[in-house]
Amino acid sequence: MISFIVTAIKIIFLLGFLILIHEGGHFIVAKLCKVRVNEFAIGFGPVLLKKQGKQTKYVLRLIPLGGFVSLEGEEERSDKEGSFSKASIGKRIAIVLAGGMINIVFGLLVFFLLSLSFTNLYSALINTKEFALSIVDSLKMLFTGNVTVNDLMGPIGISEVVAQTSKLDEFIYILSLVSLSLGVTNLLPFPPLDGGKVLLLIIEAIRRKPLKEKVEINIQLIGFSLMILLSIYVAYNDILRAF
Repeated sequence: MISFIVTAIKIIFLLGFLILIHEGGHFIVAKLCKVRVNEFAIGFGPVLLKKQGKQTKYVLRLIPLGGFVSLEGEEERSDKEGSFSKASIGKRIAIVLAGGMINIVFGLLVFFLLSLSFTNLYSALINTKEFALSIVDSLKMLFTGNVTVNDLMGPIGISEVVAQTSKLDEFIYILSLVSLSLGVTNLLPFPPLDGGKVLLLIIEAIRRKPLKEKVEINIQLIGFSLMILLSIYVAYNDILRAF
């Protein structure tokens, strides 16, 4: 029973913390760009805690498998002060990229410090470089067919790996690995990932006018539907591997 509780705490901390810093990246850059944040939420499902700030409502929900930052004018274009849709292309791209970038930086920093605690500075830098390149190579292999969708791992698979960690350095390594993987994957140019949103913003910059709102919404909905189907398939494979 104690072992189960410890494992649950590790999983909740790992997923919850990485989601927190990801959404925190969006939040901080949005604030710096004077874009209004209506809600900052961690988790999904029933509300555990909520607090209304001067501008932003802060919410903690039961299931730590995601989160979101609701920006004024992001989902539906708005003419209100502080609207995301009225911000410059550069500011909007910076806000969208911030989440994935902070996960990448955090993952690399944690791995570097972990490497540094067992070796010298030069070796730690080399190990960190190889660590980053291994994630990029994995993505390349996915697109070239050397790695299939069946090899992907979702929250269930990650939880299984976390459950098998018995030492602090093992847990920290998984934390850095998941953070870097989350950041890189999130920046892929596929809606509704952040990279897909950046792609749409680049198209807007080239056209010098935004896509029609209905077209943009439909692109996001199609991408979201495909992501849900992929998530279900990956979760199914995770369950088969676990049992």
